[in-house]
Amino acid sequence: MYKIAAFLFSLVLWLPQARAQVAEQKAAPVKVEQAKQPEKQVEKPEKGQAKVQLSVKALGVDGAQTLKRYNFRQALPDSAEALKELRALVYRLQQDAYLLASADSMYFSGDTLHVKLHVGQPFEWAQLRNGNLSEGLLVESGFREKFYHSTPFRPADYVKLQQRVLDYAERNGYPFATVWLDSVSIKGNKVEAALMVEKAFVVTYDTLEIVGKTKTQPKFLMRYLQLLPGQLYNQDQVDASQRMLTQLPYIKVTRSPQVRFLSDKAKVYYYLEDRQANQIDGVVGFLPDPNRADKLLVTGEANLNIRNIGGSGKQLGLQWRRVSAGSVVLNGEYLHPNLFGSPFEAGLKFNLLKQDSTFITVQPRLQIGYYTLRYGKFSVFTEWRNSRILSEVSPQRLQQLDLADAQTTTYGLNYLWNNLDDFYYPRRGRLVELQFSAGTKKLLRNADLEKSFYDTLEVKSSQLSLALRLENFLRLGKNSALLTRLRGEALFSDRIFLNDMYRLGGLSSLRGFDDYFFYASSYGVGTLEYRLFTASDSYVLLFYDQGYYRSDLQAAKLSDYPFGLGAGISFSTGAGIFQLVYSLGQSEQQPLSFKHSKIHFGITSKF
Repeated sequence: MYKIAAFLFSLVLWLPQARAQVAEQKAAPVKVEQAKQPEKQVEKPEKGQAKVQLSVKALGVDGAQTLKRYNFRQALPDSAEALKELRALVYRLQQDAYLLASADSMYFSGDTLHVKLHVGQPFEWAQLRNGNLSEGLLVESGFREKFYHSTPFRPADYVKLQQRVLDYAERNGYPFATVWLDSVSIKGNKVEAALMVEKAFVVTYDTLEIVGKTKTQPKFLMRYLQLLPGQLYNQDQVDASQRMLTQLPYIKVTRSPQVRFLSDKAKVYYYLEDRQANQIDGVVGFLPDPNRADKLLVTGEANLNIRNIGGSGKQLGLQWRRVSAGSVVLNGEYLHPNLFGSPFEAGLKFNLLKQDSTFITVQPRLQIGYYTLRYGKFSVFTEWRNSRILSEVSPQRLQQLDLADAQTTTYGLNYLWNNLDDFYYPRRGRLVELQFSAGTKKLLRNADLEKSFYDTLEVKSSQLSLALRLENFLRLGKNSALLTRLRGEALFSDRIFLNDMYRLGGLSSLRGFDDYFFYASSYGVGTLEYRLFTASDSYVLLFYDQGYYRSDLQAAKLSDYPFGLGAGISFSTGAGIFQLVYSLGQSEQQPLSFKHSKIHFGITSKF
């Protein structure tokens, strides 16, 4: 009985000593008593000798039956490995409630290590009572007294329970809480105790300190990370803050955050440096001219992004693209974090598409976003879409292309979760983005179309859309990574017109084709891309894009499985980041041929 009590008492005292000890769950010590054999007989055999055989015999009938349930290696390279395997076996027994399991004696006979193993009886909880846990602790920890009645006494289960209690305390302002067993009573192999917690004193945030060369304002960072003075200390919040910081493109985390406690206040230190995130770049593309086989069509793109304006996290972006002769895309975006001092972020987006001399679509969007500690960013938005047919198009051409003037108002929800290890050059992590929107589309009568064109159409109709983006970066080695990506969108409406549809193709969606080559009412693109890094900001790449799209136009319904493949390089120069991508694509409209290959190159200048 003394042996039992001594073991349990040492176990109970050891478990709550420190959080690190709880996490490590160190093995209980193995008690080994050598038989009357010279010490030299357990030394490692000389090279060339046979492997050491481990022969374990459990004492007692019950012990022998119990041992049959455990597998362990019996042929080992030397005595050190044999002792290691023996300790592992004893540890497994102790974790399975055989707390008094020990190697009572052992000796060598030739190349065999003989062990007499004492297994003993499994210990059980007679009762684990709630000592002083509050209702909140009971719910969060999942502790119920009925779970600890006539059940095996497994140390690992108690450690997990203790950890859940400590985690709840640390999330609610008590980082110095301790958990222990009180009033321990042992009768035979039955254990009875009371679970106690001492919260110590409540801790609140003091201030947030930024260490490093950065213009980022602590006031903005406090609101973004939701670490406000006077708020209860939350260890999970501090842990999650580092992931949230990697989503900001204009700062670099140089080391993990540190927390310093002074009395009942906690001050969090972040080690940051500014990175060149403001961007001016241009890309030039050379494509075969569909109208003249002996000439090339020059396309282009220009981008301007100003980030972290005044250290407040505000961002402004503009993009202009000439995708084909007469077709232009203009995008704009403004993000304003900490709206009126709140943790909400306001955003305004603008998109304009002019498709040669056929139609023009203007699409502004207003959204409100909110960052959560664990679950990413949620946004609600409203979008107005106005698409008008240009006067140059003849009525016959309008009906042939299935075009119509329309105004659409939609409301939606966007969800973004991102734990990529770098904003620009990720090598590990995942990104998930989901979007749903619903609204009403209203057709506008066009004087160039016959009145009979609208007789069979509903002037107002419902419209739904879904969007998905999944990315996963798998680090393959020190200097390489594999990107797998899936992107897709789907549009649902009673009647879909050409100028309602998504546009697919080009460097940013399906490589190997002209920009906006395909019209699609729904599509999906899967990407497999290998990147070999030659520097932190330089790499070569090989890629394969497999696409699917369908068109649900009234006049022509079709679907296809286009694909693109190619290679590229991106590296840093004195003037910026230079990128060159060569690609080939195949679809029902374009054969796989070097004649239709695409070359895109450009330089990104950051400041």
